[in-house]
Amino acid sequence: MTSSSGPDLPSATPARAATATGRDPGAGGGAGAGATPPLPLLAVGTTLVLWASAFVGIRHLADDFSPGALSLGRLVVGALALAPVALLQGVPRPDPRQWRSLVLIGVLWFGLYNLSLTAGERRVDAGTASMLIQVSPILIAVLAALFLGERFGARLAAGLALAFAGVVVIGAAGHGEGAEGDLLGVVLCLVPALAYAVSVIIQKPLVAALPAVHVTWLACTIGAVTCLPWAGQLVRQVGEAPTSSLLWLAYLGVFPTAIAFTTYAYALRHMSASALGVTTYLVPPITIVLGVLLLDEAPPPAAYLGGALALLGVAVARGRRTRGR
Repeated sequence: MTSSSGPDLPSATPARAATATGRDPGAGGGAGAGATPPLPLLAVGTTLVLWASAFVGIRHLADDFSPGALSLGRLVVGALALAPVALLQGVPRPDPRQWRSLVLIGVLWFGLYNLSLTAGERRVDAGTASMLIQVSPILIAVLAALFLGERFGARLAAGLALAFAGVVVIGAAGHGEGAEGDLLGVVLCLVPALAYAVSVIIQKPLVAALPAVHVTWLACTIGAVTCLPWAGQLVRQVGEAPTSSLLWLAYLGVFPTAIAFTTYAYALRHMSASALGVTTYLVPPITIVLGVLLLDEAPPPAAYLGGALALLGVAVARGRRTRGR
């Protein structure tokens, strides 16, 4: 991390390869060396549930906030919520290369991701949007193999294939009741998948060197700055929105943004990027259930078959830990 060059994706050096698999390069082996500790698994579970609820929250707020205003609002709330927690761990001091990576993550994962996804969910339902995002683990696995030294093993490939087949089945099943899905909505929901995949690869070396809460706070703040052109819309729409919508906006900022991104960064410190990425295939089934309960958006029956395939893919891919080269 001491190079003065730009924030390119990290090369597959031996040290980074060890870090990419979530292992301390200087740690000893042992019989249980390949098992993921309970705390990162709890962090992953927290992230998945909160991210699933974000799809529902965004869909619910589509009538009260424009994409830019909603993105800025949740990022401002998230940055403010994270500030005291981050500063309790000290003032972050990234080096110039780390700052460049943080800017990329903030603009891509927090800025572009939120803007594009929020715009997409005005055209497709929450469950469909969450399923379209699930092309990202495939991109993460490929990028991790290229730049983090992770091995694209047979089990991971089989798991990804099964999970992606599930996503295809769900997508082909239709958009569910009340949705006005179209090609533009699909494209708008695929853009965040690419932004997410690239950001995870850039973030992996950062969380090995900086506290996860510092990385999340700085990136969230940068994302909020990216969305500042919509500040006028946010002020006007906050004044017009009902109290329930303001509470939803606050929820999106504190839970799916501040808490979930921090728990994800923590998990990424202890797990490989590709193995962690594939667990997000659990988000669509959770989102579908929440959509039925909170939005009355019921997917067609064939979507449940796709969800089962996605879950099977996660089980296969996580059955054996991916190791670095």
